[in-house]
Amino acid sequence: MAIGDPIADMLTRIRNALRNRAKEVTCLNSKVCRGIAQVLQDEGYINGFDVIDDGRSGIIKVRLRYGEGGEPVLHSLKRESKPGCRVYRGCEDLPKPVQGLGIAIVSTSKGVFSDRKARTERVGGELLCTVA
Repeated sequence: MAIGDPIADMLTRIRNALRNRAKEVTCLNSKVCRGIAQVLQDEGYINGFDVIDDGRSGIIKVRLRYGEGGEPVLHSLKRESKPGCRVYRGCEDLPKPVQGLGIAIVSTSKGVFSDRKARTERVGGELLCTVA
């Protein structure tokens, strides 16, 4: 089955797995999805991820992270730029979710970055999603 928006599919799978208290979730592999998973790992929202070759495009296995009381570390994942309405921002205009406690994930010409790294690199791009 063809998926029109693999980024939204990945975020929805993660949200559903967090709601079910799953330890890991599988997502379809793409360069942008790997970049999002890498940013989530670098910022401490997930424990890690593995890319598994299945003979087709591949699978990303994301290991979710929970707090000491079992509460999920990720509280909200919101898709900002959609295929029907792309959202582009310069480095000065990138949002600071939850007054800087969350992150915005941006696809730039240099790769997929968090909003903090995009500001230090002085690059803007497509605002993929916000995480809190």
